[in-house]
Amino acid sequence: MIIASTRPGRIGEPFARWFVPIAEKHGAFEVEVVDLAEVDLPFMDEPKHPRLGQYQHEHTRRWSATVGRADAFVFVTPEYNYGYNAVLKNAIDYLRKEWADKAVGFLSYGGVAAGTRSVQQLKQVLSALRMTTAVEAVNVPFAAQFLDDNREVQPNDVMLAAADAMLNELARLTALLRPADEPA
Repeated sequence: MIIASTRPGRIGEPFARWFVPIAEKHGAFEVEVVDLAEVDLPFMDEPKHPRLGQYQHEHTRRWSATVGRADAFVFVTPEYNYGYNAVLKNAIDYLRKEWADKAVGFLSYGGVAAGTRSVQQLKQVLSALRMTTAVEAVNVPFAAQFLDDNREVQPNDVMLAAADAMLNELARLTALLRPADEPA
């Protein structure tokens, strides 16, 4: 699971905390949370094209290992100005082969559009990397309304059903894309 937002006061982290036990209970995946705020990649600074996999910087080698060991992803992504955020785009563009032939689901949040415009843009980018996107997703409109005073997510039935549907589809896609691998 990749938390995309690095903005101070962000709400992606509480949504990831809410989703982790649901994904663990689902049982098809070993869940690892990666927070792009902690990964802290500089703006693309590799001198060679990512398709070569000849990384010069240790931060890129660490990022490559993190992405490479996963069989599937859930991007916890906000919508900023009708799109996804620059930190996520930078993290995606650092690598190439590490993303290929892997499934990705989305837990998006935002205002009235629930982050769906950012997801639509991500789907275009991720398809160029040979990733397969799950149709089912968790889209949270007016996301702040689901946070209590302790910044814990209080989901509704629609969110819970969407999470289960997305995880089922992510498991199905992962089995098709990576049949020799155990989902991680």
